[in-house]
Amino acid sequence: MKKLFLMGRTEAGKTSLTQVLKGEELHYHKTQYTNTEEWVIDSPGEYAETKRCGLGLACFSFEADVLALLMAADEPFPVFEADCQCFTNRPLIGIITKIDSPFANVPMVRNWMVNSGCERVFEISNVTGEGLQELIDYLAEDPRKLTWQEAMDMQWRGLNEWDDPNDPAKPGIKY
Repeated sequence: MKKLFLMGRTEAGKTSLTQVLKGEELHYHKTQYTNTEEWVIDSPGEYAETKRCGLGLACFSFEADVLALLMAADEPFPVFEADCQCFTNRPLIGIITKIDSPFANVPMVRNWMVNSGCERVFEISNVTGEGLQELIDYLAEDPRKLTWQEAMDMQWRGLNEWDDPNDPAKPGIKY
């Protein structure tokens, strides 16, 4: 199972998603500090809401296999900047929660996620369970293992560890 790092604003649904993924009953719990249990890292929403905490997010990201920007489908404005994936060397996915909200605007939030650099976006409801299985299946995939030589070769070519080294669309630079 891939270790998942969740970041998003307060009340976006990070802790609820963590509870659902662990098979727990949904109950309100304010995250006061970064929880690094098992295979999910749950961070306080304040980390994503203030620039000073961005460094903390970047540091915790090195403990995970995949990073997830989490936004509720009824968000009034984007929380994350465009191309914010540049601060890390991990795959970045988007998770849209509260898709069952009467005020949900999933296409708009999806565009914000794509603009932020998310490679893949999952739409879920923590209440009904809709879309959760797709996320669980993605997390169940084993992270790609690279040999030292493969990692060095990909680094020379300017590729990330999750890029396909044989993809002609990403030839990279070979010195």
